[in-house]
Formats: sequence, structure tokens, C-alpha cells
Amino acid sequence: MNRGAGGSDSRPEVIKAVPIRHWGRWIASVVILYIFVALVYSLARNNNLQWNVVGDYLFRPIILRAALLTLELTVIAMVVGAIGGTLLAVLRLSKNYVLSGLSWFYIWFFRGTPVYVQIVIWSFFGIMYPKFFIGLPFTGLAVGGWDTHRVIGGMVAAVLALGLNEAAYAAELVRAGIIAVDRGQSEAAESLGMSFPLTMRRIVLPQAMRVIIPPMGNETISMLKTSALVAVTGQVLELFTEVNHLYSQNFKIMPLLIVASIWYIFFTTVLTIGQHYLERYFGRGFGANEAESAEKRALKRLHHRGADIHEPGNWDV
Repeated sequence: MNRGAGGSDSRPEVIKAVPIRHWGRWIASVVILYIFVALVYSLARNNNLQWNVVGDYLFRPIILRAALLTLELTVIAMVVGAIGGTLLAVLRLSKNYVLSGLSWFYIWFFRGTPVYVQIVIWSFFGIMYPKFFIGLPFTGLAVGGWDTHRVIGGMVAAVLALGLNEAAYAAELVRAGIIAVDRGQSEAAESLGMSFPLTMRRIVLPQAMRVIIPPMGNETISMLKTSALVAVTGQVLELFTEVNHLYSQNFKIMPLLIVASIWYIFFTTVLTIGQHYLERYFGRGFGANEAESAEKRALKRLHHRGADIHEPGNWDV
């Protein structure tokens, strides 16, 4: 401890930190909150929305069946898209120019045409090919024959349109995830004698998932809402198609659209929560979460050893 000429203690002056008052932010927050509350109040008191009709139809069996069909269509289409996208991504990265070129052409074609048009094409696929045959091309040898409209019904056409279109987008997401994995991982696997498919399945893809999951989760949520385009066929009674049929009969347009919106928001929320936990699972060992957990583990070890941890203070010389 230092002492001045007069013998008194010369201690450093304590500086008190005064936080900056961001009054503009608070005023803007109050104004935005006021507008939001006013909007909610306006919607709640709007008799034209007929909230009693919304409550009446929200849990009707016909709506529940349509909502479950929407979820089923979304899941099946995403499974088709994820599997197809993974295969296309691997082919796209292949050193075989034929396989790589075919993968590139598939992605180019399905990303270049609207999914709405693809749904219509698959719904009327029988116009191009009235029958399906099993045989060898260019030889005239064919066995069997099935009517196209029996093979490709409304649900199959919807799954094919949504799933094959999603595969083109998923391929680019998977390819980005594979490229993000360090090349040394694949080289180490090859040095151990692992085949290319085994390397992809056991080494590359598990590490690529942390890059793939966030955009793939967004694609799943987008697919849930894109499934409403199936209404153009009128053959699959998913949520929006069923709601469309109902309000065309009773003219309760806005209440039934609100019912559909509530179910879409509910499913989107569930998918968002699932995406969050998947990101946490596949993101272990990377980023800020790992740094934070490492710090906690270090502090825990010090605590078990009986170490005292203090904040740095002022030292007198």
C-alpha cells in the first residue's frame, strides 16, 4: 500500500459505471407495443371475423382429418426430398462426369420450373403416358400394362410433385454441408481403407448435419405451407382444400381461413421446436455452445478442487 507525503493513504479513485440511457429505444418499444396491442384488440373485437364460427370449426373431425393429411403429406414429401437430395448431392460431387452431369440437369430442371406447374403436370401425367409398361427401351419388348390414372392418383401425384421438387433444393443443401466438412476427414477415412459410401455414411454426413439441419428445417416448414398448392388438383383433401370446399358451400370465408391459419401456425411451431433440438444435438462440439460448456466444466473442476475464484481487483504498489 502506498502512502503520500502527508502520511495519508493514496488509494485509486473508484470509477462508477453509469449505463447509457437509450431513451429512443424505449420510446420506440412503447409505440410498437401500443400498435401491436391495438391491432390484437381490433381483431378480437371484429365481429366480421366471426370468432364463434372459428371455435366451432377448429376441432371438427373433418378439419382434424385434413390437418393430419397435410402433416402426412409434408412428412412423406420431405422424406422423398431428403433421400433424393442426398443421392443427388453425392452424384453431383462424383468424379464421373455422366453422373455429375445428370445430377446437375435434374437440379437445373426442377429448380427452373414452378412447383405449382409440376403439381399440375403430375396430376395430368396420363395425357403424356396413358399406360405404364415394364420392358426394355428401344427393343419393343414390354410386359404388363397399367393405366396411368390408376397408378398415379391424387395423393401419389402430390407426393411426387412436392418430393421430387424438394430433392432438387435439398441436393444443394446437402452438397453445401458435405463441402463444409474438412477434406482431411475423407482422406483419413480412405487411408484406413474405408469405401466411399462408408466414408459418406459414417464420417462425412454426420459432420455435415450441423450445416444441413438449419436450412433443411426451413425447407420442412416451407413444405408444410407449399402443400396448400395441392388444392389446384382438388383430389387431395388436405387442410386448405377442405377449407376451400367448406367456405364455397357456407360462405364463411374469413372464419375458415383463420381456422386453417391456426393449424398451420401450430404445426410450424412444433416443427420449429423440433428443429431447435436437432440443431443442438448435431451442433455439439462446435461454436459458442461448446465454448460455454467447456468453461462451465473448467469452473466445475476448479470448484471440486476447492479453488477460490475471484474477480481481478485493484492492486496497490
